Amino acid sequence: MDLNLDTLKREIVEYLEASNVAVFRSTPGGLEGLPIVLWDSEGYPDYRMFLDIAQKIGTKLILVASRGFDEAEIDEAIEQLQDCDLSREERRDLENRLGSLRPYVGVTCSLELAFDYHSRLYVYELRPDWYEEFLSIGDEIAVHLPDQGDDDDDDSLGGYFSNN
Repeated sequence: MDLNLDTLKREIVEYLEASNVAVFRSTPGGLEGLPIVLWDSEGYPDYRMFLDIAQKIGTKLILVASRGFDEAEIDEAIEQLQDCDLSREERRDLENRLGSLRPYVGVTCSLELAFDYHSRLYVYELRPDWYEEFLSIGDEIAVHLPDQGDDDDDDSLGGYFSNN
């Protein structure tokens, strides 16, 4: 679904501030590596359903994080294309698809809400279709990049192994 996450973010924050819940403005991607449970935001897109559960279990703090789409992401993907094993037509197609995403620079591309319950973070995350397209293009590029993991040196332990 192609959402305007900027508008939705404002609506959610207003909804939370009107309730008896503290809003903690978190860093996007700050939940990586933590034990999380993802909400089915595609099947149940209404954020109020997610927040109702938080309220029912007595949550007093909701983490809110969002991230804007940065032009450097497009530029980096185009730069990676130069190293890809692709035909001219395939490269041009990917460049055009990436270029079509430039109007979204500065627009919110990811919105996360989260709360803690029994040492797990329950997370509601939304991304618009155009950003999913960008991620898909990134996956296509990654498949065609040369392998970077073939650098097996004798110093695989970083020089900490002594021959003595």
